[in-house]
Amino acid sequence: MKLIISSLSGQPIYRQIEDQIRSAILIGDLKAGEGLPSLRHLSQELRVSVLTVTRAYTELAQEGLVENIQGKGTFVADSGDQVMRQHLEDRVQSLLGEAVDTARRADMEPDRIRGMLDGLLGGKGSAPTPEEGKE
Repeated sequence: MKLIISSLSGQPIYRQIEDQIRSAILIGDLKAGEGLPSLRHLSQELRVSVLTVTRAYTELAQEGLVENIQGKGTFVADSGDQVMRQHLEDRVQSLLGEAVDTARRADMEPDRIRGMLDGLLGGKGSAPTPEEGKE
């Protein structure tokens, strides 16, 4: 996991760390049970205070995305966990909202959008091509 910290972003460093780890968890780059870098290792790698990394990890633990195990480290929480499930559902809602907005800008009919979603849910794995969608 490679984190990128910017002093020009205007966002606190702990929040940048937190956001990038959260994003990696929610998109699946970090899997349930996977360990995060130790506080010292990450603080040295990013050249920030251990307290900064500790704050980011603590915030993620309070959200239920990671769990701190005394003497072992910090690990990604099980995806079956209710908090994690809610985060994932929120992400799906957000992505579907973006998709609907894009479809509306393309002046697509609601039935066409539903058909594309049904195709994805039916196991096709991707939306129909423009040629497939014309019936």
